[in-house]
Amino acid sequence: MTTDATFAADVLDHDQPVLVDFTADWCPPCRMIAPVLAEISAERPGLTVRELNTDENPETMRAYQVMALPTLMLFRDGAPVASFVGARPKAKLLADLDDLLG
Repeated sequence: MTTDATFAADVLDHDQPVLVDFTADWCPPCRMIAPVLAEISAERPGLTVRELNTDENPETMRAYQVMALPTLMLFRDGAPVASFVGARPKAKLLADLDDLLG
């Protein structure tokens, strides 16, 4: 789990692409997408998946203007390159990521 305190080291300073799942315990779509993200993390060794609980880490959520949950934000070289709002099927998410990571 990434926090406000560890976000820079876990995401911004990471040497490979990082997909951040902005989530909350009370969010049903967040719970739906969690197993999908776990599968993607296991299947894609070149992509790091991190989870950030927005209730416990509001600074990062505000800094990246996350307004809805779940929001998935892809970071590359310390900068956000894409964001996806809402739960989506694994095939759709993989297709979107493959387009970006090509």
